[in-house]
Amino acid sequence: MSNANFQLQRDSYGRLVLTAQNGQVHEGVTPVRAFPIAAPDEGLSLVNFEGHEVAWIEKLADLPPAIAQLIEEYLASREFVPEIKRIVGVSSFACPSTWQLVTDRGAAELILKGEEDIRRLSQTRLLIADANGIHFLVRDLTTLDRHSRKLLDRFL
Repeated sequence: MSNANFQLQRDSYGRLVLTAQNGQVHEGVTPVRAFPIAAPDEGLSLVNFEGHEVAWIEKLADLPPAIAQLIEEYLASREFVPEIKRIVGVSSFACPSTWQLVTDRGAAELILKGEEDIRRLSQTRLLIADANGIHFLVRDLTTLDRHSRKLLDRFL
């Protein structure tokens, strides 16, 4: 299905309901990003409650604004990946260690169980999993301040 071949709305329970061009109704659809970190606004699938894809979206920007907003609101309520802006300090350079952070969502603390919980997504992008299962994103290492990079280098 192309981007304009369906209608999307919320039902009285707040679930997304997709109506296909042929009139078929899919209740409780869930948007799923194909590349949530690398290309969050490209390649989204709308899947039904059985996990079957009912619509494919090449680019979120190509959708009518009302549909794009519904999808963005749904994803924002489901996804939580704070972006690290600064590393204030670490309790120890041996793991486990507790990190004091400043993120795009405010001050935070993460517990790093081991260096293997730091995953390099590209030359400049990292995803760090803490002991509680929360993932923190470093979008671009080069934009971190010198102190933060120095602390992070001890674990890479």
